[in-house]
Amino acid sequence: MTQRKILVTSALPYANGSIHLGHMVEHIQTDIWVRFQKLRGHECYYCCADDTHGTPIMLAAEKQGITPEEMIEKTHAEHLADFTGFGIGYDNYYSTHSPENKKFSEQIYLALKANGKIVGKTINQLFDPEKQMFLPDRFVKGECPKCHAQDQYGDNCEVCGTTYSPTELINPYSAVSGATPVMKQTEHFFFKLSDCADYLKQWTAGETNGRAHLQPEALNKMNEWLKDGELSDWDISRDAPYFGFQIPDEPDKYFYVWLDAPVGYMASFQNLCDKIGLDFNEFFGKDSTAEMYHFIGKDILYFHALFWTAMLEYSGHRAPTGIFAHGFLTVDGQKMSKSRGTFITAKSYLEQGLNPEWMRYYIAAKLNSKIEDIDLNLQDFIARVNSDLVGKYINIASRASGFIHKKFAGSLHAVSGSALIARLTEKSDSIAADYENREYAKALREIMALADIVNEYVDANKPWELAKQEGMEARLHEVCSELINAFKILTAYLAPVLPNVAAQAAEFLNMPQLDWSHTASTLPANHVIHQYQHLMQRIEEKQVNDLIEANKQSIQAAAEKQPAPAAAGYEPVAPQCSFDDFVKVDMRVAKVLNCQAVEGSTKLLKFDLDFGFEQRVIFSGISASYPNPAELNGTMVIAIANFAPRKMAKFGVSEGMILSAADGKGQLKLLTVHEGAKPGDKVG
Repeated sequence: MTQRKILVTSALPYANGSIHLGHMVEHIQTDIWVRFQKLRGHECYYCCADDTHGTPIMLAAEKQGITPEEMIEKTHAEHLADFTGFGIGYDNYYSTHSPENKKFSEQIYLALKANGKIVGKTINQLFDPEKQMFLPDRFVKGECPKCHAQDQYGDNCEVCGTTYSPTELINPYSAVSGATPVMKQTEHFFFKLSDCADYLKQWTAGETNGRAHLQPEALNKMNEWLKDGELSDWDISRDAPYFGFQIPDEPDKYFYVWLDAPVGYMASFQNLCDKIGLDFNEFFGKDSTAEMYHFIGKDILYFHALFWTAMLEYSGHRAPTGIFAHGFLTVDGQKMSKSRGTFITAKSYLEQGLNPEWMRYYIAAKLNSKIEDIDLNLQDFIARVNSDLVGKYINIASRASGFIHKKFAGSLHAVSGSALIARLTEKSDSIAADYENREYAKALREIMALADIVNEYVDANKPWELAKQEGMEARLHEVCSELINAFKILTAYLAPVLPNVAAQAAEFLNMPQLDWSHTASTLPANHVIHQYQHLMQRIEEKQVNDLIEANKQSIQAAAEKQPAPAAAGYEPVAPQCSFDDFVKVDMRVAKVLNCQAVEGSTKLLKFDLDFGFEQRVIFSGISASYPNPAELNGTMVIAIANFAPRKMAKFGVSEGMILSAADGKGQLKLLTVHEGAKPGDKVG
C-alpha cells in the first residue's frame, strides 16, 4: 500500500462561545477519519484553530470589560480542553490571531491584488447611529429579499440559502442596538469572484485521483450559484472599529473575518511545520501532490467551495482535494434548546462524568457521506451504547479473560485455522473502504454484526460449561483464545471511533498499540495477556437526565396558588403579588411559525413559535376562538418566555405561555403587537 501525505482540517470554532455537541459532530467525524488514516500507516496531519476576529468578538470583550486578546486566549484554553476531553487528536490547535495568519492573509491579498482580482468600490453601507459604527453583515437583520423569511442575517438567508448584501434586506435593523440603521458611503475592497466563475465551474465538478471534490448534493448547490452569471464579487474589507488584521497600506480598513478565517488552516499548519520540521510547500504549494481535505458544516459550504478555493487558485496555491460537508444535529427530533436542556455543551457532558466515547460511538453510528442532519435521540443513545458497546463488544473480553488467567496463566493457544477468526478478518478491506468513504454508520453496523457472530460462538461453545468438564481443558483454551483474538480484531476495527478504549485494550492484550494490520492478524501461541480491567460501564438513565437538568436555563415560575372565592358573575381574583413577583415575568414577542389544532383535544391549539433566540412549542386552550388556526401563521404574539415547561397530558410539553384576553363576547383572543416588533423583543 502506497503511503499517502494528507492534511485535514475541521471548520474553525468561533471564539465567543462554548463548544456544544453540534460542534462535536464535525470534530468527531474528522477525528475518526484522521485516526483511520494514521492507523493505516499514512502520513496524516490534523490542524484546526479558533476563529478569533470580527465585531462579535470585539463587542463581547467590551461587554466583559476585557480586551479581545484576553477573551480569545481564555476561550482557546476552554475549547482545547473540551475537544481534548472528547479525544479529538489534533496535531495542532492554533488561533487565527497569530503572526503566521497575519503574514499569509497579507500575502494572499497582495497576490490577488497583483493578479487583478481586488477592486475598490465606494459602497452604501448600513450604519448604526446609536453605536456610531458600520454594521457587519451578521449584525444587520431583516427580511430576506428572495424568499421573504423574517429575521435573517445580512449576508445569507438560513431558510433559502441565498447570499446577498445587507443593504438588500427588507426592513433592516441593527442587531447591536435595535436601531434602524442609516445609509452611509464608505470605500470597500472586493475580491472579483465573478472573474473566477469558469475556474470554479471546472473545479467544483472535478475530481482528484478519482475522488470528487464535492459531494453530489454540494455540487448541485454550487451549480445553482454558478449558473447564469449569478456569482457576485465578495466584499473582503471592514471599517474600524474592528478586531482583526489591518489591510496593508489602508488605514482604518480591516480584513473581513471570512478572508482570514480559512487562511487560519494555512497558519495552523505552518505553525506545526515550524514545530516538527515539515515542508509547508509540500502541502500548499501549487504543484503539491499531497491531499488536503476540509470537513465543514453545510452552512459554510459557499465560503469554502467558492471563496476559499478561488482565493487559493488565484494567489498561487493549490486547491483542496475535497470538501466534506455534514448536516446539523438535532436532539430528540428538535433543534437544540436551552430551555429544554438539549443545548448540551461539551464541558457539561464531561463534568457530569459521562464517557465521551459513548457519544463518539453514537454520533459515528449516525454518520454517512451525505449532507444529512442527524438526531441525538437520548433514549436510543442509552439503548444503543449499552447494547452494542457493553453488551456485544466489551463482554467478549470479560467472558474469556478470566478462564485464560485462571486455567492457563494468561497464555494464549494458537488459533490458526479458526473459522471464527477468518470470518472477522475477511471484512478488513470492506470496513476500511467504509471508513475511507466516511460511511461510518455502515462500518459500525458491519462491526456489530461481527460482534453478534462472536457472541453466537460464545453461546454455542459455553466456556463456563467447558471449564467444569473433565478432559475439556484444551478445548476451553482454544475457545477462549479465539475469543481474545476476536476481541482484538473488533477493537482494531473500532479504534478510530474508540481511541481510549483501544489504548486500554492494547494494554490488556499486552500489545504496544493497535493499528489496522491487527484487523487481519492473530496473536501468536503462548502470548501472555494481562489481567482484564473493566473497559466501559453501562449508561444509566439518571446520568442522561442529570445532564439535561445541568444544561437547562434557570427558569423561575411563580408558584401556583388557590384563587380566592369570587363574587357571583365574576372571574376569581388571584392572591396579591408583589412588584418583585411581577418583574420575574419575562414577556417576549414571538412569531407564529405554524399553528394547528391538536388531534384528540377539543380546546388546545399547538403553536410553533420563534422567539428570535430559539424556537419553542406552546399549547394554548383557545381553539374555540380560532376555528381556522392556520390564519394565525405569521402573527406576532406575546408569550411568557420564562414560564416553566409543563406536560400537557398525552399531547407533549408546553414551553411557555401565550397571553390572551377575553373580548366583549367572552371569547379569548391573542394579544398581538405592532408591525415593527421583532421576535425576542421584551414587552413591558
